[in-house]
Amino acid sequence: MNLPKLKNHPFSVNALFKKSIVLTFAFPQEQIKSLIPECLTLDTFDNKWAFIAVAMVETEHLRPKAFPKLLGNNFFLIGYRVFVRYTNAKGKNLRGLYILKSETNKRKMAFFGNIFTHYNYTSTDIKVTKNSLETIISSAKSRFSLSYLNRKNNIQLPETSPFKNWKEARRFAGPLPFTFTYNSVKKEVLIIEGVRNNWKPSPIKIQNFKFKYLDELDFKHPQLANAFIVENIPYTWKKGKLELWK
Repeated sequence: MNLPKLKNHPFSVNALFKKSIVLTFAFPQEQIKSLIPECLTLDTFDNKWAFIAVAMVETEHLRPKAFPKLLGNNFFLIGYRVFVRYTNAKGKNLRGLYILKSETNKRKMAFFGNIFTHYNYTSTDIKVTKNSLETIISSAKSRFSLSYLNRKNNIQLPETSPFKNWKEARRFAGPLPFTFTYNSVKKEVLIIEGVRNNWKPSPIKIQNFKFKYLDELDFKHPQLANAFIVENIPYTWKKGKLELWK
């Protein structure tokens, strides 16, 4: 069995995004340039800002595409991603995300995720508390927490956002069509394309947030640029494609 090849996302995967909440943080591009490999460039705004997304996704029926829904599993996934661009071998400019860190509330997902992907999963605790006013998501082990209002109307951009309006902000709301990983020794880029339908993110109002992982990057205090939610979205990750860079 060729274990390294298994990690290259060898088959398509289906899931339902029961709920996906994405917070995007803006940083001066010089700060986070060192986080991405040589094959990628930062996807920037106004030639100044670069972005890291924190995605919290409740998935249902996650399984290889060939398997029936009955054999799928339900997980909570947390992902930290950088917004990037990549020019592929055909000269096409692709917008996507570069993986920094992935977490899940199930050890099973972490185990199989690390066999079949390069997403670097670790397992953690996830607690979701909801009342009539707000929803709170937190983890004692990973030391993060956020709260957002349940209402979805009359939401204003965060005061710290570099965007002028929600139309601009929507361009930097994950996930993007592609996810990239890179083998610097072999100069290989792994490209995974995501496919979804009826993707209509709704802005949400973030009350409070704290992410230990972002703090540990030791950059200046992250500026919340936007926050969106989508619900009940069928999602497919296609089989990964490898190509040599240069």
